[in-house]
Amino acid sequence: MTENTPPGGQPPQEPQQPRQGSMRFQDPSTTTPREPTLAEQRARRQAMAAEQERAVALQEAEKRSKTKRNVLIGSGVAVGLVGVVAAWYVVAKPNDVTAVCTDQSDTIVADDNNCDEDYARSHGGHVSGGWIFIPYGGGYNQYRYNYGGTGVPGQKVSGGSFTRPSGANITTKSGKSVQRGGFGISGKSGTGKSGGS
Repeated sequence: MTENTPPGGQPPQEPQQPRQGSMRFQDPSTTTPREPTLAEQRARRQAMAAEQERAVALQEAEKRSKTKRNVLIGSGVAVGLVGVVAAWYVVAKPNDVTAVCTDQSDTIVADDNNCDEDYARSHGGHVSGGWIFIPYGGGYNQYRYNYGGTGVPGQKVSGGSFTRPSGANITTKSGKSVQRGGFGISGKSGTGKSGGS
């Protein structure tokens, strides 16, 4: 007996080396594929559902984007159209302005005829430099319209302008038309035109 021999009398065996594996090749034309496992089937279903959700979400996003684009375009057209209509209305509708007749000291006079050119000429007066001159006691009194000013006869006019606004409907407090407006066109009243500018 040798020193490495166990008490049964047999020498120890060498450990076996693992066998080298072999690979089998399958012919794809004759081999039937194995059925997928339950986990593989579930993973495929989840992947398909996720892909469908992505496609639906993409379609919804495109639809919202198209709707938003159409709304923005429609809003722009509507705003532009409203702007055009508003601008046309502002231009087409003349302002209504009240004219008050004033003398050389800018005091309002009661008789609007003093600022009427035809009235002045028919009474020996004349018109010059926007003023109407009417003879009075050996001299001339001077009159002109104030446009948009306020006050009562005997008081100085408050506010307004002595420059005639173009394109405005201008009438006196008594209702006589001084100028018809609209697109910058001024016209004569039925009783004649009046001066002062």
